[in-house]
Amino acid sequence: MQVEIQHGPGSAAAIVELEGGETVTAEAGAMIAMSGGISLETTTHKKKSGNIMGGLKRMLAGESFFMNHFTAGQEGGSVMLSCTLSGDMQAIELDGSTNIVLQSGSYVASEESIDVGLDWQGFKSLFSKEGLFWVNLSGTGKAVINSFGAIYSIDVDGEYVVDTGHIVGFEETLSFKISKAGKSWISSILGGEGLTCRFQGHGRIWCQSHHASNFGRILGPKLRPR
Repeated sequence: MQVEIQHGPGSAAAIVELEGGETVTAEAGAMIAMSGGISLETTTHKKKSGNIMGGLKRMLAGESFFMNHFTAGQEGGSVMLSCTLSGDMQAIELDGSTNIVLQSGSYVASEESIDVGLDWQGFKSLFSKEGLFWVNLSGTGKAVINSFGAIYSIDVDGEYVVDTGHIVGFEETLSFKISKAGKSWISSILGGEGLTCRFQGHGRIWCQSHHASNFGRILGPKLRPR
């Protein structure tokens, strides 16, 4: 499976090239277009092994109940995938040694060899604005993630602080705790930062340039009621 990201970071799309017999699994509704020789199967988890519990777990993490599996015919083919929000996409490689934890809505697609599970980061996740459950990617192969705005990757060796609304994902070798942004709660609140995630350890973090909740608060009052 080969992945090419086009038109990023503002309106990115992922072109996934499949050889004959290869399968890419994608979030429901992510497809823009596909080759005529591609077959589509929909399950609640892995191809030919979907179950209701797998779908319910994904819904707890803010993902769709169903997953689509695109399989190329003998001549191969391509699938074009989109972002949920206007932003960037990135192909990442898992080598089987380190799992990747993603916030709700950041998962787009992955090779058939990647397992898409549920991750529990404790009740601190309620305060991180990322939800109680996260998506956990494990295995060996490629995956495609997306962001609201541009994606920035940061290699951490020690400690790094990220605003809670700007997290796309992180390697599971990192741990985090919720803390105030400034020296005091007053400065944190007045400065508009509030709570942050303080990561510790050695690994990679993916951040997004825009904050979906802040954007929603600005846009919401301007929308005319139906």
